[in-house]
Amino acid sequence: MNELLWIGFALMDLTLVLIVYRFFGKTGLFGLIVFNLILCNIQVLKTIQLFGMTTTLGNILYASVFLSTDMLSEFHGKEEAKKAVYLGFMILLMAVVYMQLALKFVPAADDFVQPHLEVIFGFLPRIALGSICAYLVSQLHDVYVFHLLKDKFGERRLWLRNNVSTFLSQLLDSSVFCFIALWGLFPFDVWLEILFTTYLFKVIVAIMDTPFLYMARRIHTKVYGA
Repeated sequence: MNELLWIGFALMDLTLVLIVYRFFGKTGLFGLIVFNLILCNIQVLKTIQLFGMTTTLGNILYASVFLSTDMLSEFHGKEEAKKAVYLGFMILLMAVVYMQLALKFVPAADDFVQPHLEVIFGFLPRIALGSICAYLVSQLHDVYVFHLLKDKFGERRLWLRNNVSTFLSQLLDSSVFCFIALWGLFPFDVWLEILFTTYLFKVIVAIMDTPFLYMARRIHTKVYGA
């Protein structure tokens, strides 16, 4: 059941990236990066079983952040992609601060939400610290490698710069995030399995997003005339 849901979720999310880009252009991609970044930092708290392996739920949404960044890099240039990375960083930092302030408010006597918010967002500072560090390092690395390959091959081999930049950056991201955010929360063997499967499933989604990037290029040419 989890496997079918995971595949369906991945295809839906990647499809929605195209739909948002079709109607809202690069502004939509900026919004998607922020939206997915916040949600995946909540979903990452949930561990699931996929194909007999333990992994976190946030992999799909985070992988589509890389697709959005690559689309910005390909169609709108390095500076726009970097701007999106910094925007995501700023919004995530604000979300952490705002939710920590919200937890400081003394709840009313009949409030029932505070304990649930504490369970979810009590972990958020550490999760967010890991995510912020991993996000900045890996996304800026992704933009750098993407344009390094684009400068080398020009408009050719879109699949190569998409996959190589994402594979390397996702490895960097998963390693930094799992060390900062999850080290000590699980037994070492479980932590190692989460690190491996987190990277593995991100790579699978990255492979899945390659045809979507080509479809995005067709949309960009047809709708935006470039």
